[in-house]
Amino acid sequence: MSDSKFKNPIVAWIDYRLPVFSFMEHELHEYPTPKNLNYWWNFGSLAGIILVIMIVTGIVLAMHYTAHTAFAFDSVERIMRDVNYGWLIRYVHMNGASAFFIVVFIHIFRGMYFGSYKSPREILWILGVVIMLIMMATAFLGYVLPWGQMSFWGATVITNLFSAIPIVGDSIVTLLWGGFSVDNPTLNRFFSLHYLLPFVLVGIVVLHIVALHQHGSNNPIGIDTKSPQDTIPFHPYYTVKDLFGLGVFLVLFFGFVFFAPNYLGHPDNYIEANPLVTPPHIVPEWYFLPFYAILRSFTADALIYLPISWLMSAKLAGVLAMFASIMVLFILPWLDHSPVRSARFRPLYKQFFWLLVIDCIILGICGAKPAEAPWTYIAQAATAYYFLHFIVILPLLGFFEKTKPLPTSISEPVLKGGGGASSAASAKPMEKA
Repeated sequence: MSDSKFKNPIVAWIDYRLPVFSFMEHELHEYPTPKNLNYWWNFGSLAGIILVIMIVTGIVLAMHYTAHTAFAFDSVERIMRDVNYGWLIRYVHMNGASAFFIVVFIHIFRGMYFGSYKSPREILWILGVVIMLIMMATAFLGYVLPWGQMSFWGATVITNLFSAIPIVGDSIVTLLWGGFSVDNPTLNRFFSLHYLLPFVLVGIVVLHIVALHQHGSNNPIGIDTKSPQDTIPFHPYYTVKDLFGLGVFLVLFFGFVFFAPNYLGHPDNYIEANPLVTPPHIVPEWYFLPFYAILRSFTADALIYLPISWLMSAKLAGVLAMFASIMVLFILPWLDHSPVRSARFRPLYKQFFWLLVIDCIILGICGAKPAEAPWTYIAQAATAYYFLHFIVILPLLGFFEKTKPLPTSISEPVLKGGGGASSAASAKPMEKA
């Protein structure tokens, strides 16, 4: 114990028996981080902070919420009107969901742009996609809890999608509902799972961080660190950078919370659920809209459906396509064969990447529009391009794209103005080092 690195005797005593402080010292202070990380790398820590905010506010809200169809809507109104600062806690939780998805979507697109899914970080990427899936499930379950019109009908439409699965589809829907319609058993199940899944999410996030620290962070030029001069300690350099990013985020976030708390919501959800009155236009939350557009793109007369019309119904094809749009991300590390990670050195990939971003935005816009011309045709074209990008374009780029020369180390572009480069052809063994 006398050899402890900690001067405080209490900390040293605890650490000798439970090395939690040594662990924190290594992971947060001594952890070597590439010296060229920019602000696009802030979004990982931001996502973790938002997750903590969501869990804390969710626990407080659960203390006052009543998971019963007769009382759920009124209990939410009571939180807003009678509970001390209940309106603030609910608005932070409600807008926190949107903020969480914005940050995670940016984090994922950043990883795609800089090739953070490539070897040896495949497991890190896969865990990130698992996190997104659990987030989506948690958000959907939570959207049902206020028991407004859009909550009820959104739950009815989305859960009914499973009925398209042959043989077992109807049984799955009955299991989800706890009966033969969306009713009190459904609300109880959704509330229970919505409370549970964030803690599962924390466990996956811990694995995500362990996988990250196994091989270290990727960086904007996509080259592994080769010497101590390529890295700096995480603290204080990146903790300060993350705190600055957090400050900017909180200004924007609380701008929405205080001045436009319902901007990203739907007004129909302030009407209590009524199974006898169907809203004129049922739409999910904005972060589900691209996937909703893919689901609705498969109609009986759609060109993208006709080649497989003899295999399955249009409804089943839409459901499978919606899930496939996420599942394809799991195999992304094996679809991209290029030895170069960063899009900075891949001119063609960079162009197709931004086309994909635009395509996803178009899908989101189409998902918010009524299922009628011209939006259905635009959504079908955007859906076709989405899958074309991953299944056809990306693998071909790995074989035919002519990449730019890579710097020999992280430090050289800074110290020598970008001098000392090796050809992309020699990058392959370097990337596997």
